[in-house]
Amino acid sequence: MYFYESGEKMKRDNTTTLKLLVEAIIVGIFTGLVVGLFRFGIEKTSAFWLDLFKKAHQNAVWFVAIVIGFIIVAVIAGYFVKQYPHVGGSGIPEVKLELQGKLSVKWFPILWRKLIGGILVIGTGLFLGPEGPSLQLGSSIGQGVGEGFKQTKTNSRVLLATGAASGLSAAFGAPLSGALFVLEEVFHNFSPRVWLNALAGALASNFVVSNFFGLHPSLAISYNHSFPLPLYWHLILLGLLLGILGHIYKLGLFSFKNVYKKITIIPRWLHGLIPLAILIPIAYFWPLITGPGNRLILSLSDTITTQGWITVRMLALFFILRISFSIVSYDSGLPSGIFLPILTMGALVGATYGTFMVQLGLMPAKLVVNLVIFSMAGLFAAIIRAPFTAIILITEMVGSLLHLMPLAVVAFIALLVDELLGGRPIYDSLAEAMQGKNGVAKASGHEDQLTVPVYESSQLVDEKVADISWPKDTLVKLIRRGSEEIIPNGQTTIAAGDMLVLAVDSGRRGQVYDEMRKLQEVELDG
Repeated sequence: MYFYESGEKMKRDNTTTLKLLVEAIIVGIFTGLVVGLFRFGIEKTSAFWLDLFKKAHQNAVWFVAIVIGFIIVAVIAGYFVKQYPHVGGSGIPEVKLELQGKLSVKWFPILWRKLIGGILVIGTGLFLGPEGPSLQLGSSIGQGVGEGFKQTKTNSRVLLATGAASGLSAAFGAPLSGALFVLEEVFHNFSPRVWLNALAGALASNFVVSNFFGLHPSLAISYNHSFPLPLYWHLILLGLLLGILGHIYKLGLFSFKNVYKKITIIPRWLHGLIPLAILIPIAYFWPLITGPGNRLILSLSDTITTQGWITVRMLALFFILRISFSIVSYDSGLPSGIFLPILTMGALVGATYGTFMVQLGLMPAKLVVNLVIFSMAGLFAAIIRAPFTAIILITEMVGSLLHLMPLAVVAFIALLVDELLGGRPIYDSLAEAMQGKNGVAKASGHEDQLTVPVYESSQLVDEKVADISWPKDTLVKLIRRGSEEIIPNGQTTIAAGDMLVLAVDSGRRGQVYDEMRKLQEVELDG
């Protein structure tokens, strides 16, 4: 009888797993279509504005059209954010809070407003990227599919995470990075259930967009020279520099929000007018450096071949302009992201450092392009605090598996420097700031589930269930230990590597998440 019941349970579990996997692929397909449309819209809108600025060089009357157009963009995008505040920004903090049970949003109003608002805003040439919005677009689709198939709350969160991975995959053409980012930065835990579905969705979305945009890497930069070991001291210096600059960027991003708060002449929802006004002279004189930055990154291969102090000064100026205006653009609250702008700033740091060292005779010119690549991973690791994603992302975007070692060295040192300076993952900080506005969650009377990984350093290891001060109204339903599932009692001892399945009130899931994190001093799985 026992074997019969076990077999039936295994069959049901396999059916549920397969059904969820199929739904994850559906999420990936629809996300690929939507994000593909998003990317196409940004490309066409960007080309439109660049053409207008070219015409303005010939006839100043076109400035009138540009000003009117920018005002329309600011009003439309700002009004979307005024209607639904979670349309603003990248959307990644919202996804983190949703997965933790601390935020609930309506997916469709977010979806279409983010799509249209993102195309309008990012296409203007502001120093903003499409990757964060793409992630939120995907998560909205995942939420919609979960509701459509009437999934449980736990499986709905898996589909939401799958959509997030699919969105990032479609934006960068990087399925491994899309899935890895969700696990490393959003979940902070490599859950097999989430990993399987997230990767399936990411692959599906990447397949869809590849049919529209091709299979070539998004940042196909050729760098064939291995970085010699005797010159690794450059990587240490570069990592130190990137860690410091990444920390400064995060400080600036949060500090400048206070500047916007003091601007009362313009309503908060129209603050997008400020960066758009500043953009006009930048786009007129330096159109190459506008936008998310992919055009600028690809142009660096040619720029760094022109050696001289004037090149060093120009690259340094571009970096200062990019880092400052990226902060001004993002803090305005417009629908946008900072992924690609961060990579662009990193590339400029690498190019500036490399050309500077070439001028001093401390590095051959042929290796500068290597530093451009390494620096993108380093600055990403310092700011986002997701080093594995940084390494794999750059590898996928550049299209080369060479030089993983120097990539890892720069990313590790930059991350370490930010850690020593007291830095935190930028999306965690943004999510916490957002959470403070949402108030305290109340009990709903509906049961939900929270899965908690037990790490080696956890205070729960070797403790009996009855001896642990669990959060209020929390029940340990199940302990997954390898392939074994244990129904616990008070005398059950918790071991490192266990996955605790907790029954919690859906309204207090986020609060229980925080209490369990404090109890273990780790980030938790959803």
